[in-house]
Amino acid sequence: MHKRVMDPADTGRSLMLVLEPLVRFMRRSAASGDLSPAASSMLSRLSREGPQRLTELARAEGVSQPGMTQLVTRMERDSLVRRTASAGDRRGVVVEATGEGLELFERRRFERAQALQHMIDQLDPADQAALAAALPALTRLVNAGE
Repeated sequence: MHKRVMDPADTGRSLMLVLEPLVRFMRRSAASGDLSPAASSMLSRLSREGPQRLTELARAEGVSQPGMTQLVTRMERDSLVRRTASAGDRRGVVVEATGEGLELFERRRFERAQALQHMIDQLDPADQAALAAALPALTRLVNAGE
């Protein structure tokens, strides 16, 4: 069987065709709690960047402020985040992850990493090495998009 060499002009499409099912698999692979993709993304951001104003979170996550308020309300009810008044502007609301929220997020990330590692372990060594070699470029790609 002849392997097709990836056309550099088609790399974005090819990468998307590979990543879409991989992302779906990763979303299904974690058993820890009932954390939606939106909640997981927000906890990820809060764990990396620390507490943020609700308006900043909404903008960074690409959702409306009312949508973010609803998400924060649900997550606060589940003790995953807490709201406090902004020190600089009492009308503003700052959202921060709780210890419980960060623990759930890290547990879910660990479970996903284990599931992904199990898949990688099924590949032949050359494919495993190719994935490892691609990680720096993929990291730069993600960082360029932020």
